[in-house]
Amino acid sequence: MASKLILVRHGQSKWNLKNLFTGWTDVGLTKKGEMEAKEAGEIINKLDFKIDVTYTSFLKRAIHTLWIILDEIDRAWLPVHRDWRFNERHYGSLQGLDKSETTKKYGEDQVHLWRRSYDIKPPELEVDDERHPINDKRYKNIDGLPASESLATTLIRVQECWKETILLDLKNNKNVLLVAHGNSLRALVKMLDNISEEEITQFNIPTGVPILYELDDNFEPISRNFLGDEENIKEAMQSVANQAKSE
Repeated sequence: MASKLILVRHGQSKWNLKNLFTGWTDVGLTKKGEMEAKEAGEIINKLDFKIDVTYTSFLKRAIHTLWIILDEIDRAWLPVHRDWRFNERHYGSLQGLDKSETTKKYGEDQVHLWRRSYDIKPPELEVDDERHPINDKRYKNIDGLPASESLATTLIRVQECWKETILLDLKNNKNVLLVAHGNSLRALVKMLDNISEEEITQFNIPTGVPILYELDDNFEPISRNFLGDEENIKEAMQSVANQAKSE
């Protein structure tokens, strides 16, 4: 039997709604985000297999999305593994800035590079900036915390975490649910599907939409499918792509 892996980007957050660069800033879900999480749970609950173990990040928009999904699938008792390496990509000094306003200031090409290029980082935070993760107690005693990240550097930590955690569960015939973030999930999709650096810059993951992977005996993808209404998913993907356009 093929191993099953479900990926879900957290539901809409309060800063998604405001169109702000969020990164590692710990913001909660909107009411719409909670509904997206509930709908994701309803979809997962109708599948012909059960989730055995779950993973998420250190950020509450992902954690709360997972809680809602677990409630919907009546598996609130499942083990939940939190790992900072599944956090969103760190947006450095862009965190908290309005995407459209930043585009007006720096130009669409520059902001597109910061948001969507594979290996270009946004400007880094200074160590004494309160937004730097070294000043957050949840990351105490963790070495190598980023002050800014590209998708390429995000992939390094995601890939490391995958090998140390999720892959081991899959090898033990467990079906896994990971609730994380747009860029940490994009990094994982790039790794699993061997997507090119150019192609992954155009790949968008909407909030609250489950992605189902079936994996073969070597844990290579047999299939990858977004679950839900096809037209709604396309519209949501386009909305993600348009976030940094100036008005």
